[in-house]
Amino acid sequence: MPTVLLCTTTLGYQARAFDEAARRAGVTLRLVSDRCDHLDDPWGDDAIPARFDRDETLVPPVLDALAGTAVDGVLAVGDRPAWLAAHLAAARGLPWHRPDAVAAATNKLLARGRLLAAGLPVPWFVTIPARGDEDLDRLTRVRFPCVIKPAGLSASRGVIRADTLSALLAARERLAALLARPDVRGSATTTDDTLIVEGFVPGREFALEGVLEDGALRVFALFEKPDPLDGPFFEETIYVTPARVAPARQHVMAGHIARAALALGLHHGPIHAECRVDGEDIVVLEVAPRPIGGLCARAIPVVAPDRTRCALEDVLLAHALGQPLDHYGHQAIASGVLMLPVAESGRLRAMEGVEEVRALPWVTGVEITALPGSLLEAPPEGGTYPGFVFAQGAQPDDVISTLREASTRLRLVMDRALPISPASV
Repeated sequence: MPTVLLCTTTLGYQARAFDEAARRAGVTLRLVSDRCDHLDDPWGDDAIPARFDRDETLVPPVLDALAGTAVDGVLAVGDRPAWLAAHLAAARGLPWHRPDAVAAATNKLLARGRLLAAGLPVPWFVTIPARGDEDLDRLTRVRFPCVIKPAGLSASRGVIRADTLSALLAARERLAALLARPDVRGSATTTDDTLIVEGFVPGREFALEGVLEDGALRVFALFEKPDPLDGPFFEETIYVTPARVAPARQHVMAGHIARAALALGLHHGPIHAECRVDGEDIVVLEVAPRPIGGLCARAIPVVAPDRTRCALEDVLLAHALGQPLDHYGHQAIASGVLMLPVAESGRLRAMEGVEEVRALPWVTGVEITALPGSLLEAPPEGGTYPGFVFAQGAQPDDVISTLREASTRLRLVMDRALPISPASV
């Protein structure tokens, strides 16, 4: 049986989906995860404990654990695991994204620099420290509206729009507090607390899911984000495919993303890209060296070579093993996902309306991923979603209307999280 390494966090939603795909394909899936290395295989899955800090001294212990094991492919879920996966692939001589390309693609500042050097459209940007007064004179160059964001966070976490200088300075203080949190520092792709201030890019937002095959882009889905993402925060809600854009325009968008991936040095492996389109202008916001996050991959209507519905993880597993993907196709149906937003931070007491939503026409599934008692955070501090709703229909408008209706019927019952004063402890 061929063996594929999957680098993933212990809490990654997609690990189970890849495990199911591996069972279907008769493939051994070997996990490399950030679990405690002092416990003796607590989950019984023979996973290799690892750390996803960007420290090359952390790579040899994983390679040592693989000594004598043939590895036929590499996959990663998440930006931080992708860095380790790139180093493991390079050490084993397996085709995948290069380590330097992954490092650039998962750091907003490095990515902006590479796209700018390649002559691709990039909003103006300056950098400032999250703390201290050095380099704050750069804010004299800022035009409004603008966006401020940490260089090393993903999934719109910590992204804030500012329309005035006072709002920008307040957002900086908020992000400094966010970056000081141990849980956030542990999930960032860089320990540098640099903040990027850049011009706000107007327009509609889209996301592309695909793979690079020796530099050539193969598209699985172009998602439209029908809800406006104009700030002050940028929490995503609905993805729907196919996008309500003319096919010729979709090809142009894919071409821009392919050029951006090349500029970043990405060459072989999954990508998740996002762009903004305003009239004829297309600005690529990011090209991440990983598949789409959470459970959103379920919204991609992929068809297997035998013309039956399959999962994106099936395709990515075949790609990791070097198998041709020409016979995979797209199901002729509109499909989408609602990522349930969190309006107010607190502890989840209950989720109401789930059965109502399951009964809606076009809804194909509801997955509640947050357990009662879970601490949920609203944006920009929050970085996870408590649930997902999936729908399919004849047209994208059917899916969008269904998911919007689902959003009104699902209700988070929360207990407000109260801050604890050190004097009261």
